[in-house]
Amino acid sequence: MIHFDEEKLKGLHTAGELLDRQYGKEGTESRELFEQKARAYYYGVILRDRRKELKMTQQELAKRAGTVRTYISRVEKGETDIQLSSLSRIASAMGLRVELNPE
Repeated sequence: MIHFDEEKLKGLHTAGELLDRQYGKEGTESRELFEQKARAYYYGVILRDRRKELKMTQQELAKRAGTVRTYISRVEKGETDIQLSSLSRIASAMGLRVELNPE
């Protein structure tokens, strides 16, 4: 059986506590900015992974989606705030569907 040092465990922090310390409490402007950038990065990873699964270059995807390669690159790196219409076009060019669901 593994034994944990209770004193060391007291010094551990939750992910929420670390985010609060680094980016501010939920609802603050700095935390919201962090979360927006995190979502942009997450969407970019999904799109990049799908493009690579299809063995498609950024140039090929850009042509299919009606945009330029540099834009695809920025989206995949999470460096730009992608509009829903652009996300839909890019996703469609790779056989993906964007769906909005009420919470």
